[in-house]
Amino acid sequence: MFEPFQYDFFIRGLIAATVASGLCGFIGVYVVLRKMSYIGHGLSHAVFGGAVVSFVMDFNFYIGSTVWGFGSALLIILMTRVRKFIAADAAIGIITTSSFALGVALISHYHKFTRNFDAALFGNILGVDSTDLAAIIAVTAVTLGLVVLLYRRLLFTTFDPEVAPFFGVDTNWMDAIFALILASAIVVSLRVLGATLIAATLVIPPITARLLTDHFGRMMGLSVLIGALSGFFGIYISYYVDIASGASIVLLSAGLFTAALVYSSLRQRLTSMRRIAPTPSAAQTQHALFD
Repeated sequence: MFEPFQYDFFIRGLIAATVASGLCGFIGVYVVLRKMSYIGHGLSHAVFGGAVVSFVMDFNFYIGSTVWGFGSALLIILMTRVRKFIAADAAIGIITTSSFALGVALISHYHKFTRNFDAALFGNILGVDSTDLAAIIAVTAVTLGLVVLLYRRLLFTTFDPEVAPFFGVDTNWMDAIFALILASAIVVSLRVLGATLIAATLVIPPITARLLTDHFGRMMGLSVLIGALSGFFGIYISYYVDIASGASIVLLSAGLFTAALVYSSLRQRLTSMRRIAPTPSAAQTQHALFD
C-alpha cells in the first residue's frame, strides 16, 4: 500500500498533482460561474503553443508560456469587445487553435522536441521536478492572495459585470487579472495534467460542487476539495494501473461528478415527492390521535 512513497519522484508528483488540481478547482469556480468553460479549454491549447515557442527560443518556460497565455486571453477579450459581431466562442476558436497549430508546426520542424511535448500534451508524473513543484506552490499562494485581496470585486464582476462599473469596479482590470491567474494556473499544471486534460480539472470539480450546494463559499471549498482529492488519489491509482497521470485524475474526477449527479437527482426527486404528498385532513388527524 505504501510502496509508491519510497520514490522521491512519486512524492513530488503526488504533491504537485494535489496542489495543481486543487488550484484548478479553486479557479474553476469563477470559470464556470462566468460561463467561460470553453476559454479554459482553449487557453490550455494556446499555452501549449507558447511552451513550444519558449523551448525553441531557449526562453524560460514558465515566463514565456504565461505571457503567451495571458496575451491570448487578452486578445480574445479585445476581439469580442471591439468587434461585436465576433462571438466569444468564435474568438476563442480562432486564437487558441492558431496558437496550438503554431506549436505543432514548430514540433514537426524540430523533430527532436517531439518526446518532450508528448508529456506537455498528456501529462507525465516523471517530468515533475523540484522547480515545477515550487512554481505550482508559488502560483497557488499568489492566486489565493489576489482572490482574498480582490474578493468583492471579483465576485461583483462574476455575477453582475454590467452593473459593476457603476459601483466603481473596473471590470477591464478584473478581467485582465483573472486572465493572468488562469494562464498561470494552466502553465504550472501543464506537466502534471497535460494540455488536453487541464480544461476538465477546471470544469468538473466546480460543476460537481454546484450539484451539492447553492452557497458560493461552500461551492468553492467543495470544488477545491474535490480537485485535490482527485489529484491525490488519481496519481496514486495511476501508479498501479500504469496509465497517464492526467487521465487518471480526470477519470476519478468524472466518477465523483457522476456520483454527485446521481445523489443530486435522488435528493431532488425525494424533495418533489414530499411536496406533492397529500396532507391529512383534520378528521383523519383526530381519528389517528384517538386510535
